[in-house]
Amino acid sequence: MPTQTKVKTAKFDAAKYHGLDRDALIRIYRTMFLSRKLDDREIQLKRQNKIYFQISGAGHEGVLAAAGLVLKPGYDWFYPYYRDRALCLMLGVTPYEMLLEGVGAKDDPASGGRQMPSHWGHQQLNIVSRSSPTGTQFLQAVGAAEASIYYSEFPKALQQAKQAPLGNAVRFHRDEIVYVSAGEGATSEGEFFESLNTACTKRLPVLYLIEDNQYAISVPVEVQTAGGSISKLVANYPGLHIEECDGTDPLESYAALNRAAAHCRERKGPALVHAHVTRPYSHSLSDDEKLYRCDEEREEEARRDPIPKFGLFLVREGILDERELEAIEADVEREILEATDRALQAGLPSKDSIYEFVHSPDIDPTGRQFDATPKPHGEPKTMVEMISATLLDEMARDERIVVFGEDVADCSREDQLAKLKGKGGVFKATSGLQRKFGSRRVFNSPLAEANIVGRAIGMATRGMKPVAEIQFFDYIWPAMMQLRNELATMRWRSAGYFKSPAIVRVAIGGYLTGGAIYHSQCGEVIFTHVPGLRVVMPSTALDVCGLLRTAIRSDDPVLFLEHKHLYRQPYNRSEYPGADFTVPFGKARMVREGADVSIVTYGAVVHRAEVAAAELARDGISTEIIDLRTLSPYDWDAVAATVRKTNRVIVAYEDTRSWGYGAEIAARIADELFDQLDAPVRRVAATDTFCAYQPQLEDVILPQTGDIVGAVSELVKY
Repeated sequence: MPTQTKVKTAKFDAAKYHGLDRDALIRIYRTMFLSRKLDDREIQLKRQNKIYFQISGAGHEGVLAAAGLVLKPGYDWFYPYYRDRALCLMLGVTPYEMLLEGVGAKDDPASGGRQMPSHWGHQQLNIVSRSSPTGTQFLQAVGAAEASIYYSEFPKALQQAKQAPLGNAVRFHRDEIVYVSAGEGATSEGEFFESLNTACTKRLPVLYLIEDNQYAISVPVEVQTAGGSISKLVANYPGLHIEECDGTDPLESYAALNRAAAHCRERKGPALVHAHVTRPYSHSLSDDEKLYRCDEEREEEARRDPIPKFGLFLVREGILDERELEAIEADVEREILEATDRALQAGLPSKDSIYEFVHSPDIDPTGRQFDATPKPHGEPKTMVEMISATLLDEMARDERIVVFGEDVADCSREDQLAKLKGKGGVFKATSGLQRKFGSRRVFNSPLAEANIVGRAIGMATRGMKPVAEIQFFDYIWPAMMQLRNELATMRWRSAGYFKSPAIVRVAIGGYLTGGAIYHSQCGEVIFTHVPGLRVVMPSTALDVCGLLRTAIRSDDPVLFLEHKHLYRQPYNRSEYPGADFTVPFGKARMVREGADVSIVTYGAVVHRAEVAAAELARDGISTEIIDLRTLSPYDWDAVAATVRKTNRVIVAYEDTRSWGYGAEIAARIADELFDQLDAPVRRVAATDTFCAYQPQLEDVILPQTGDIVGAVSELVKY
């Protein structure tokens, strides 16, 4: 606490303090002190085993309190990181609510006890649920800013978003900005640079705050960042307004943030504030900084601590005297003590609450309302033609829908579009959509898969309905962090306060005669393993139409897998079934009825099973075929029914045999239907290798009709 006193000046001059009045300056100090004391109380509670994790915002309070004065809660949008306690306090999160996070209480507004403390989230304040991975927030903030621009141009989309489930959380203001923050260590993530690229290209109102405390856990900034300065490293990004400030000085920080925010509000593009702060405590209570920071360095840093510095400043300026400062600090201590007592008595989540918000509580895509009768008309369409037709109808119905990804537009240079046939995707699945709906609704992305999915999450969180495309499943892996840790978890980790029901379309699979390793991959089981994510893989044009429309009209994130080999096959064509045709998730299709052996399959193997069944019929073997159509959820009732009927079953799938999708089906049959079996459950699948370029090798690697015939023949003889 400062010990110097000074008589208050007779007349307060706000111009000296960048226009801030006395109450604002006092509020800054109180919030900074409150933030630090909350950290201290959580550390104490952790050592008493009353909470289970702690990570502090100590040393960052100055710039964050200033940010809270510049930005508008419930108006702007916030993607804060775990050290942003002081910002969240300024925005309106209470100490009690923060301590509810610490104890994991059911009334914690951030996650209902599902996430660690300091993983901020508050629906009413527009603080979007924070996850643990570093850097993933940057691309989502960009997507959220894209929604800001989109709603200003498409007011009908805004109204549709407000009428959709969770529409009460959809807010928009014409000069809103999106705040996103991180430590300097997180700027080493590629997604930071991907986000800057898009924010600058599209001139988006994103305010980046990089809180540079010189360390990413134990790794110093000069090891993380070339040249040791992130603001200098990104200085040449076109349209990026850059400010650098002493983040331990709230007034200097306020001025820098004010200029940056004005740049964004005036729609001049993104801004980045590089704030130099301190980290007086270890990274977290799981870390001991004395192991890698010498005493001299830590002592020098302590002299820059923002709280005693600003308290002394207020006394010297005559804004407060020592007794007033002591009264503020005592009031903070009382507030924290009261909040702690209340939080420790707060109710905990019920054990069965873990199943809530894995999926949407409002729309059930497995429900009967999606079981529609087709009304066929027109010439038969291939699968790829059906995708385009379905998207066209849905985009006309719902203005929230945007389609984007690599090469999906007809032509990004609109002035040349009239002279060209247009691209419309490498498989032509989105052909003509840009011409119909314009470049604001159908547009190309950078060649960056995390960029595509991360932005889609941000858009969907704001109420839009993005249909993003990953060009090849083989290249989905850069987006894995966004898919697994962000897209699938948003609703559950926020206890239902936020959602991101984006659709991600992906071309998948082999049988291409020359596709080789990097254009023939499967791997759908990796995604069916992810709770919260719906995974769909149709095998016919009719099902593509119905299932894609269900995906769009549902309220969950969906990975929509489209087999490349099936895109233009004549045997799976269909007439267009109408603009309201849907197929429920989790309902298999009976492809062929039989009595001797059942084949449970999906994707490109369905047709091979049909050919095998025709061949087997000539030998008197009756084969039943079930096409799962959706892989998560899958139709267990249909599987169980066919097993009980034939008592022999083969699970046939294109992915590698070991650890593949068929293993779950086979294991569950053995577990729950063992007494119904007259023979072991068999799997027909790819070899445990990669897919080769040479067609003769591909034929051996991927499951063929002959493999299915052989497996069925053996099973009948068992």
